[in-house]
Amino acid sequence: MSENNFSRRKFLAGAAAVGAAGAMGVGTLSSCTSGGGSSSGGGNYDWQPHEIVHPPLRQTAPDGKELKAGVIGCGGRGSGAAMNFLDAGPNLTIVALGDVFQDRIDDLQNKLKEQKGVEVPDEKCFVGFDAYEKVIDAGVDVIILATPPKFRPEQFEAAVKARKHVFMEKPVAVDPVGIRQVISASKMADSQGLKVVTGTQRRHQHKYINLLKELENNAIGNIVSADVYWNGGQLWYRNSNPDWSEMEWMIRDWVNWCWLSGDHIVEQHVHNIDVAHWYMGKYPVKALGFGSRQRRVTGDQYDNFAVDFVLDDGRKILSTCRQINGCSNGVYELFHGTKAMATSSQGGTARIFDDQGNDIATFEDHETSPYVQEHINLVTAIREDIAMNYAEQTALSTMAAIMGRVSAYTGKEVTFEEMMNSDLKLGPDTYIMGDIGYIEKAKIPVPGEG
Repeated sequence: MSENNFSRRKFLAGAAAVGAAGAMGVGTLSSCTSGGGSSSGGGNYDWQPHEIVHPPLRQTAPDGKELKAGVIGCGGRGSGAAMNFLDAGPNLTIVALGDVFQDRIDDLQNKLKEQKGVEVPDEKCFVGFDAYEKVIDAGVDVIILATPPKFRPEQFEAAVKARKHVFMEKPVAVDPVGIRQVISASKMADSQGLKVVTGTQRRHQHKYINLLKELENNAIGNIVSADVYWNGGQLWYRNSNPDWSEMEWMIRDWVNWCWLSGDHIVEQHVHNIDVAHWYMGKYPVKALGFGSRQRRVTGDQYDNFAVDFVLDDGRKILSTCRQINGCSNGVYELFHGTKAMATSSQGGTARIFDDQGNDIATFEDHETSPYVQEHINLVTAIREDIAMNYAEQTALSTMAAIMGRVSAYTGKEVTFEEMMNSDLKLGPDTYIMGDIGYIEKAKIPVPGEG
């Protein structure tokens, strides 16, 4: 794997500028290909989506006719989401599984039987890159979509076209072409009355919602800026295995490859970035950031990012994220107001406090896990026909994170409008479980050229 300089100009230029390596999606910014079609068109986009009205935060979803779910992507998060769905209320079941790896299907099939008494027959278990199509056609009402983020736009669009309700993990894409595909499919879902919940579980967490209500009641005055952090240790990785093809290794090691995960500012830190957008009621119009690769063992991603996001009214969101062992850590959001400050974190207490650090109000969590609560809300919306679709909100937060990644990779300021009109598309054009010559051409971004 070699290093290469990436320019903002090349990134914005599209497929014509990149040649054979770019056509394969090698590297990151140079991997531009034409998106084509109405679902990937840019144009002038109004990035202030409709507001979502939450249903009551119930401890369980209401009863109703049986809802049958199919799981696409049966790894750790897909398995967890399947269990969370079954815990959300009565008359819920899993009837189909799909993954590119048989062992992942076997693991989830066994867990469902042993832990939940749910038996998914072998004939409803599908393996391969086209497994998602077979799960969608397996007589399901709900799709649980937990494949690596690269694959989510196409699979989400297919589920919506088949008129399925969807739980889709975050982030919803890794590049602008995928983001526009998700937004287009989201609008189609709205027109069909479908319910869509994404994996931004903080939006379903009691203390986050209760803190937001206080902020809306002027508890800290006007929010003038925000700081969001996901600074933690090294994430998991998989070394290569002589029994695996190149494609199999990358997918099994997906959180370390930008074309599959979007890099960790997109894959993980999008949680905190999304909270800032939610609380401040706006999405950024531009970003300037930096980052570096210091300790990573596999893949082509960075270890750390720091990004200044700027809103259209001049307010800023400072974003930092890191995945390096042995450093000071913190995963939380901090909001600076004209009267006081507020902080929130998934694992700790949400607080409003004065400039001396004295608590004005605190908000504890509810006994219901937010990972289950988001499924309770989805099932409630389906059974009571409550409008609910988080896909566009999550797509815009994902796009902001992508904008930050692009700025760090290039060293240049990047605007939201440029991103929405970019042809940047990561990854190979076709998916085969074999050796595709991708890794030997992969490049680590080095900012500063152009």
